[in-house]
Amino acid sequence: MNGGNVNKKETEKKEIPVFNSGDTIQVFVQIQEGGKTRVQRFQGTVIKKRGAGISQTFTVRKVTQGIGIERIFPLFSPNIEDIKIIRRGKTRRAKLYYLRERKGKKAKIKEAS
Repeated sequence: MNGGNVNKKETEKKEIPVFNSGDTIQVFVQIQEGGKTRVQRFQGTVIKKRGAGISQTFTVRKVTQGIGIERIFPLFSPNIEDIKIIRRGKTRRAKLYYLRERKGKKAKIKEAS
């Protein structure tokens, strides 16, 4: 039981920026390869946020060489070092699943003013 309380206290200390669906963000994630740890940057558009409290997750989508890559991150994961907001997007939906079928300029999201 104490392990859950310690984890909750650690996550309260972590400063997480407020972002929504449609925002372009950079997520800095610690990755362990062999005996070494390194930080990998994943930049893309937030297509959904779900959950509440400590179990909250968000999905980031990026397109690399014509292939869409989606990655789901727990918001309070100890492996996430930092989250930076690159650009605020203006959307009317909470879940942007329609971006999966769109390519090129049609997949662009307007910038929030």
